[in-house]
Amino acid sequence: MIEIDGSYGEGGGQILRNTIALSTITKKPVKIVNIRANRPNPGIKAQHYVAIKSIQEVCDAKVEGLEIGSSKLTFYPGEIRGGKYRFDIGTAGSITLVFQACILASVQTKKPIKINLTGGTDVKWSPTWDYFEHVFLPLINKTGVDVKAHLIKRGYYPKGGGEAEIEIEPIKTIKPLKLSDEQEFTEIKGIVHIGNLPENISTRIKHSVIKNLLKQAFMTSIEIDKSKTLSPGTGVTLWAKSKDTVLGAAVLGEKSVTSEEVGEKAALNIIKEIESGATLDVYAFDQLLPYMVLACEQGESSCRIRELSNHASTNMWLLQRFFDVDFEAIQNETNIHINIRRKH
Repeated sequence: MIEIDGSYGEGGGQILRNTIALSTITKKPVKIVNIRANRPNPGIKAQHYVAIKSIQEVCDAKVEGLEIGSSKLTFYPGEIRGGKYRFDIGTAGSITLVFQACILASVQTKKPIKINLTGGTDVKWSPTWDYFEHVFLPLINKTGVDVKAHLIKRGYYPKGGGEAEIEIEPIKTIKPLKLSDEQEFTEIKGIVHIGNLPENISTRIKHSVIKNLLKQAFMTSIEIDKSKTLSPGTGVTLWAKSKDTVLGAAVLGEKSVTSEEVGEKAALNIIKEIESGATLDVYAFDQLLPYMVLACEQGESSCRIRELSNHASTNMWLLQRFFDVDFEAIQNETNIHINIRRKH
């Protein structure tokens, strides 16, 4: 049994979710202690509970200590089963984070899996729905992972009520990502999403994005997605595609922040990623790490990132508890060149 200290490094829910997913893939039982020990509300929260519960059902696992507030958990994985599943986070907890855990856990499925989730689609500290759909999924698709996603309804904090579903198809192998070469990005696309707020807010966000991107001579195409939601909310997600990859940036609206500031921040964030010469944005690199490690059987993966986040460093530490893998990081003038390979 592998024992994981849930307070290590970044010490958040990511360690918990990824540990359970990696346990399922490797069929190694795990014990996680000190779950989110350094957070204001330590222990398992609703979205972590649903992520683990959903993986438990999909792989017929035996679990001890799975309850809200629990600081330790033991997980004995079983065999992945196909079929249809439906879960309700019960709060505005992040649908995208639960989906990411389920996708990673299910990479070896032999039958299709369909999961329907209710919760928050665009909430703090997690990928927005549009980032998940237009950045994360196309990137894991490059490794051979086949997932289709469908947004049914958006949900914001605090009431949630959003709904979405994914379909995970069986695959044969996970392929390495070769993203060392310099990329060219000429057009930036985006979606401003808004629910139960005055329409002029989304228009102002859109205009602010376009104004800031035009300064850098980028072609832009920004849509507005207006919907009825249980709680008011807004935000913007931007993405830029090259021939080999896609970079993303997302910003959520807040009461104390103007629409113009939301748009400007998103635009400046994606410009920063492009100008650094990155081939994966900071958040995508963290989310793609497990797939690049799993692909080591087929060969080395490589990419360029603007900076190494605490999340990514923690993820690297966790992955080395399960796999004999080396991470090589070479600092260049504007970015870090990462190579991921099996230990010889």
